[in-house]
Amino acid sequence: MENYEKIEKVGEGTYGKVYKAKDKTSGQLVALKKTRLEMDEEGVPPTALREICLLQMLSQSLYVVRLLCVQHVDKNGKPLLYLVFEYLDTDLKKFIDSHRRGPNPRPLAPTLIQSFLYQLCKGVAHCHSHSVLHRDLKPQNLLVDKEKGILKIADLGLGRAFTVPLKSYTHEIVTLWYRAPEVLLGATHYSTGVDMWSVGCIFAEMVRRQALFPGDSEIQQLLHIFRLLGTPSEEQWPGVTSLKEWHPYPQWKPQNLTRAVPTLEPDGVDLLSKMLQYDPANRISAKAALDHPYFDSLDKFLLNTKHDNPDVLLPNDAIVVLE
Repeated sequence: MENYEKIEKVGEGTYGKVYKAKDKTSGQLVALKKTRLEMDEEGVPPTALREICLLQMLSQSLYVVRLLCVQHVDKNGKPLLYLVFEYLDTDLKKFIDSHRRGPNPRPLAPTLIQSFLYQLCKGVAHCHSHSVLHRDLKPQNLLVDKEKGILKIADLGLGRAFTVPLKSYTHEIVTLWYRAPEVLLGATHYSTGVDMWSVGCIFAEMVRRQALFPGDSEIQQLLHIFRLLGTPSEEQWPGVTSLKEWHPYPQWKPQNLTRAVPTLEPDGVDLLSKMLQYDPANRISAKAALDHPYFDSLDKFLLNTKHDNPDVLLPNDAIVVLE
């Protein structure tokens, strides 16, 4: 680790501390994620090694934060892994907040929302094509390079390698706002649809500049969803009433989705409605979403050229939080 100069601690996430640092050789800014590691008799657990290999493979995508290298350090006889990631200047939550608060509140430009959503769907499609679910997509886990208008998925895949503690080290309540209804209702088997529900919630939040379903408990979260989308039925979602956490809920009729996102164009509302389908089998896939008419006016060529030089040094005033 002597190759890196720690500049400051920028976060303390579920798995350990995150530092802003500089590579002394290249001058490139990086994010160092220090993870505590439970060793077994053989050394580094195979599960951790598998997850790290998976992370390296997935981070070949332009739309996933790049894992540059992994350093294994023994500190006072305790094993630590430092994951060295590329460094981006902010996350989507801070970016949305900057448009909602402060002296000059303003909506996100429709073309920017379109571009960010396209990049998010590209990243999710890449993960799903390798049979990997993120399971915790939220604005805090999406890093943004404001200069280039680039969005990348972070915090992928560590949930199984490093046991998730019951509460985060920052004592921050784990957010339920982006959690799919099948997970909230106690489904034991779920698939790629859980990520697509989260993508829909993030899409709506970029348009509204506030969360679509801001519940503070699992039951409240479900009630927020049911009030907007209507209480689900067996006809609409076969098997829903057999899920472990199903109870006789108040019967709400579905609202017009446009009321929740009044500034979103009709194609955008249509795509959002396909992401927020109750039955996970009917939810649009990330790959199919990329071909939706909402993206027809997007300059995809320009988007790809922004990514042409992934090794370019990132701006010096970058801030990153890999929570």
